Amino acid sequence: MHSYYAMDILETLRKLKRYLEAYFTYRRALILLMVVFCLILYGGPMLFRWISRKSTNQVKEIAERCLSDRLLPFYFENEEFNANILHVPKRSNEKPYLPFVGNGIFGLDIYSDRSLYIKKGRTLSVSVPVSPLVEFSLEPDSYHEATVVQYITGILYKFQCFSSGSYISYQYYAHRTLPSVLVQDIKITNPTSEPMHLRILPPNLLHWPSADSHMLSFQQLRNSKEYMIVAGSLPIPNSDDVIAVCLVMRKLLQVVEVKPLSSLSIDSMTVINYSVPISRNQYEYEKEAMEKKAVEQMKIASMKEKHMLKESHAAVWNQLWSTGITISYSKAADAINGDKINATMYYVLSQVPAPIYEEVTKESRKPELANILFYAEGCYQGYHTLQAANLWNALSTFEEIDAVASLWLLTLEKQGCHNLLKAGASGAAQAMVLSFGSLRFSNQHLELNIHPKYLHRDYTFRRVSYGNLTHVNISIVVKDDNKAVLCVALDRSDKNYYACDGGCLDDPVQLGPHKTMFPVKLTDPVTAILYITYDKKHMEDLRHAIHVKEVVEAPPHEHHVIALHKHGHHLGGLPTLFWVSICFLITVFHLFLCKLIYNEYCGSQDKYRTRYGKL
Repeated sequence: MHSYYAMDILETLRKLKRYLEAYFTYRRALILLMVVFCLILYGGPMLFRWISRKSTNQVKEIAERCLSDRLLPFYFENEEFNANILHVPKRSNEKPYLPFVGNGIFGLDIYSDRSLYIKKGRTLSVSVPVSPLVEFSLEPDSYHEATVVQYITGILYKFQCFSSGSYISYQYYAHRTLPSVLVQDIKITNPTSEPMHLRILPPNLLHWPSADSHMLSFQQLRNSKEYMIVAGSLPIPNSDDVIAVCLVMRKLLQVVEVKPLSSLSIDSMTVINYSVPISRNQYEYEKEAMEKKAVEQMKIASMKEKHMLKESHAAVWNQLWSTGITISYSKAADAINGDKINATMYYVLSQVPAPIYEEVTKESRKPELANILFYAEGCYQGYHTLQAANLWNALSTFEEIDAVASLWLLTLEKQGCHNLLKAGASGAAQAMVLSFGSLRFSNQHLELNIHPKYLHRDYTFRRVSYGNLTHVNISIVVKDDNKAVLCVALDRSDKNYYACDGGCLDDPVQLGPHKTMFPVKLTDPVTAILYITYDKKHMEDLRHAIHVKEVVEAPPHEHHVIALHKHGHHLGGLPTLFWVSICFLITVFHLFLCKLIYNEYCGSQDKYRTRYGKL
């Protein structure tokens, strides 16, 4: 019986072989192979993604769906580079920027070592060996986690989702108007039918030998709250001096219970206070003074409503971001794009206080700080910083962030922006934007000094402050002919303003709220490509003070340069896969042609020998 079935299978295979030999020649087989290859090449990835997505949706875990729902409000901001989403572990398409909050007085790393940092020198470079974070005792593999740094509000969000459907939402921010206050808002949601119990980890003081702690109770919004006061000293490297540090933290229950189908909110504030470097024999006196000051600050902060704290903090960050830059996305290798620019600005501003907005700043000093912002003479004097590679290093660890922020502040200080930096974060934001395009305030006018050869992308310098009541918007647009043009408009103004292009040979043009277009001109020797001033006579005199031999319109950029930024390669808009396919088809065609020639020549010779070999 088995031999009968075997013979039947062999006979079927022989019939199939004869059928293929009768209907499939080498030429037909080659054409079929090429068609199948093209289908796989172009349709395969789409089919694979569809199958993968379908299978993923079918087996998607509850925790993953929960995390996606929590992140949904931030996806658009992430695409616009106004926020950065980072999963744990990091996913392939995410930027590894460190989740960090800071206000120039202190900073907090939420992601890696969860360290607290205080200021020494230009940046927050001194680590305090205790973390004020409220943390729960959780198994590492029991939840899915992601963080969101929202640049425009200075708030960091963290979400932990469990397979049961329960989740914990965190909000952290280093308050801008109360610069010693760290705010932590935590909400635990339990949609299940079982109660949820979580243990809160106490602060660990084992790594801070000089620290001591005690408890203190005082009234907070009609309720008595208990706080832990931790104080200690931090040695300064290569010095006998120390820094006295005091933290006031709210004491929480060791275990919290969340009832079924309900949620629980935990609002925690921490006050961080520290002294300037002092000698060791002054430590006890300074420690007592720091404790007293920190307790008073906690009392003030605890009397404020929760939503008011958040709104006042976010309003300051929104104001800091009113000045900025927008740049078209480039696919060229190592190009600086909006994600890196916004992240770098966020980390630099997080290292700089904003005294003009702080409640502790005397009202008599705030007008002085505002006047500093209105006088930016000499800033910025250097080469435009979008081309300075060492200012755009990695931002994945605190050490990298500290190095980048320190270098930025040093560069701005030494390139004529030292006065702006005295105004704090507002001045630092203005100085950074000026440096991106080498915009410089110089003797009654603002000039744009970027070389025309670098204008192969679209830029917008937003709300550049010119005096106390004028904001200038400057756009650089690359047109279809690959030539760049300048567009200038006033966001608001207190007087008439005028502009002229490179060389200032043409009459001054009055600016207004609508965009005024100027050509980009190349001068010999190279000078600024745009001048803006409120003094028309000064601008008319500039044409005689700018000594140039030749003024011509800047030539269009070469096509391959524009293509490199738009498409990531010099081949234009067609994808690399297309060109690979063309090369493959050309190769196959030539192989097929060689095969035909070989068959025609060698086949005819064999026939000739067969025909006349028997004579």
